[in-house]
Amino acid sequence: MTSTPTPAPDSPGGPAEKRGDIHFAAKDAGLRKDVHELGVIVGQLLEDQGGAALFGRVEEARRAAIDAREGDPAGIARLESLVAALSPAESQALIRAFSTYFLAVNLAETVHRIRRRRDYLREGKHRQPGGIEDTLFELKEAGVTLDQVRDALAILHIEPVLTAHPTEPTRRTILRRQQDIVRRLIDMQNTTLSPRELSADLENIRNDITTIWQTEEHPTGARTVAAEHEHVLFFLTDCIYRVMPAVYESMETALEAAWGEAGRAIKLPTVMVRMASWIGGDMVGRSEITARTIRDTLERQRSLVLDLYHQECRDLAEKLSQSTTQVSVSPALEERIRLYSGHFPNARGITPLRHREMPYRVFMRLVLARLQSTYSEGLYPFDSAEELAADLRLIATSLRGNRGLHAGLFAVRRLVRRVESFGFHLMTLDIRQEAIVNRRIVGTHLNEPQWLERSSEYRLVRLRRALAENESPAGDLDNEGKRAVGIFQAIAFCRRRYGMRSIGPYIISMAEGVDDVLSVLLLAEWGELRKHSGTIALDIAPAFETIQGLAGAARLMHELYSEPVYREHLNALRRHQTAMPGVADNNVESDLISARWALLKAQRELLDGARANDVQLTLFHGRGGAIGSGGGKAHVDIRCAPAGGVAGGMRVIEQGELVANKYGVRAIALRAFDQALAAGLRSLIQPGGPPADEGHLDWERALQVMAEGSRGHYQGLVLESPGFSDYYRLATPADVIERMRRGSGPEAGLVDGLLAAAGTAPWVFAWTQSRNILPGWYGFGTGLARALEEFGEEPLQEMHAGWYFFRTLVADVETALAKSDLTIAARYSALGGELHDRFFHRIRDEFERTTAAVLQVKKQVVLLEQSNTLRRSIRLRNPYVDPMSVLQVDLLRRWRLSGDEALFHALIASVNGIARGLQDSG
Repeated sequence: MTSTPTPAPDSPGGPAEKRGDIHFAAKDAGLRKDVHELGVIVGQLLEDQGGAALFGRVEEARRAAIDAREGDPAGIARLESLVAALSPAESQALIRAFSTYFLAVNLAETVHRIRRRRDYLREGKHRQPGGIEDTLFELKEAGVTLDQVRDALAILHIEPVLTAHPTEPTRRTILRRQQDIVRRLIDMQNTTLSPRELSADLENIRNDITTIWQTEEHPTGARTVAAEHEHVLFFLTDCIYRVMPAVYESMETALEAAWGEAGRAIKLPTVMVRMASWIGGDMVGRSEITARTIRDTLERQRSLVLDLYHQECRDLAEKLSQSTTQVSVSPALEERIRLYSGHFPNARGITPLRHREMPYRVFMRLVLARLQSTYSEGLYPFDSAEELAADLRLIATSLRGNRGLHAGLFAVRRLVRRVESFGFHLMTLDIRQEAIVNRRIVGTHLNEPQWLERSSEYRLVRLRRALAENESPAGDLDNEGKRAVGIFQAIAFCRRRYGMRSIGPYIISMAEGVDDVLSVLLLAEWGELRKHSGTIALDIAPAFETIQGLAGAARLMHELYSEPVYREHLNALRRHQTAMPGVADNNVESDLISARWALLKAQRELLDGARANDVQLTLFHGRGGAIGSGGGKAHVDIRCAPAGGVAGGMRVIEQGELVANKYGVRAIALRAFDQALAAGLRSLIQPGGPPADEGHLDWERALQVMAEGSRGHYQGLVLESPGFSDYYRLATPADVIERMRRGSGPEAGLVDGLLAAAGTAPWVFAWTQSRNILPGWYGFGTGLARALEEFGEEPLQEMHAGWYFFRTLVADVETALAKSDLTIAARYSALGGELHDRFFHRIRDEFERTTAAVLQVKKQVVLLEQSNTLRRSIRLRNPYVDPMSVLQVDLLRRWRLSGDEALFHALIASVNGIARGLQDSG
């Protein structure tokens, strides 16, 4: 006999909830209008492209899902009957129909976010919460001085680190079409447009959506690093590159708004935001990534950024048309023109006669010639991006001194900001490898056959000797050794060619001891990294990715700082160190609350240890963007970090599946940077001394009780229950996802325990697909119930109100609960046969326990009671996601029995469609 969960509100078969009862505030009228118009276009598309049969099936599935959500128990049965009769091709078409609808809805919601931001800016009465202007005013009202803000800005630095999409990157042509749709929806907000112009915009949107429908969304064939790289480069060149100057302009505007002329006089740091990436340098689980991959990745980035600079310099030449008959230029600029005219006589010679008296235009032609020489490796190239920036600053200085403030200075300053931010490498490439791999290579080539079985103390002594004696590898390098040594040779090459910032830290995944760090130093010696620079100026960053690893992180780093060999290395880096405590939320071994609590404690201890050893520590926050962990919000990660957590700069993982949501549209990307910098500034200044959430022993004891109760309950199910790993593979599409080859990302390193049994499918992603999202809440209810019993309701409610860290944790759990649907999840669970009876009732019971505890602490009646927009979005989306979920269950059952490839291709479409519908793929 199978168990069925108690229906939750808005679940199929749950208490009746009519869609007509869903309320839209007046401020959301534009969103409602856009969704309606796009829905009409998608409906017309289905009839045009798929015929009446497809349109009829979609309408039947939609109606059945809505009926089920509104309390009709026959609705879900009708839906199951409908999908069971579909062929693989019909299944794929049905999924594409709903997926296309969500593509349109997601774009409408993106436009609405832009609309709301403009409303805030236009009205002027209320500042947009969480932004830099709002933060500056709050700090000022709290008594913070402008000098304090200036000091904080001087050290404020945020570095988002992009990773590859976990399943299938979208084609560039489709991404461009999506951007076109967004631009047209924004254009339609112009109240001066005529009905004919509005109609033309809608027709163009229809053309774009139809073209998307007729285009294979994801490239066929094996995934390649190059394809992953191109996917991310689209967002970098089309959005991030474009908005970067506006990030600084927004800061300048906000400072002036808060402090007037004194605020406007503040000189911002040269760079507050830099971009980095793992794509092309993350070797964990990726044997195809070699020294050649690293060189090719950075060469592609260099070519792109030089092209971007070349185009902007051409545009500047057109803008800067000042004539010497009307205005002077600075002597320094005249001298630079004479110098470059000698270097590039052809460029000066082909300047049209009518332009000869336009010095800025003449100079830009010469700069273009030098850029071309840099690209083609000719004579007199720019040796660094700083040389290009210096030329541009010459123009800026000349314009300021010659009445050019409103005659091109703005455009010049923007290009200077871009050159300072992106250099000649566009974004920094991190290198990442597992500790065990390096350990194995070093042991082999130190002629130590029992190396892996030796104690870490033995390995440490042996490595010290090898480094002190400059010991060469024993015998010829094997293939693995050649690859490892080649990586360091590539690092040296890339730094010479693209600049020191082109290569980021070398991240040691699953680091366990000081010997893992010294192993990297020895490999760097073998790769002759010291030969080219005199020092091994490489930031070696241990990554702590398990609860045990987090607990021992501070001890390991203290031992590292005390290691004589490493002290010398650290001095060469000006005592700067990066450490990466994170990825804990996605770790199979641990529940959410234990992972977060362990992460916070590790961050505190790492910062304390760095201060004690006079080390400037950069925390690389690897929590990532899983829906189960509240996902992908850099500003939240920054605010959750302990006191001093941003003082050394902060790096934050940006999960590949969320890059499009965050950086796919320029206005949204600007808002993301605005929020991250605001959070960093707040963290640095911390008005009123240490906030109440730091070191509050009663609250910390309560959190410890929660963590212990949650961890025991979670591990009792996930790690200690026989058959659970089999259940996981059967009750989720893990087997499908692991065939959709994963890209670079922090979870790839967690092949341990259950994940080893489960294959390479990402843990949170698979549970999200099954509408369960178990990693985002399981165990939390048990832990919170224990704390409520021991400490009482009122103290925990005060803790929720007063501690941002705990409030964020509860909010993330609440969101995961609200996005979960155990009625749909039960259908996935039933694929597990008798394992369903063994495990699902335990999952259901903890879901109900967690829901009750969250509502009690938040003093709410329903989930998301205080988040009406998100609650409404989930309620509106569910009836359109449900058909894809029910169909995915049916496809899984059929595919696992037959192995039919046509069914598998339909399953791939379902994975991407459900991810799009949930607006988060894990």
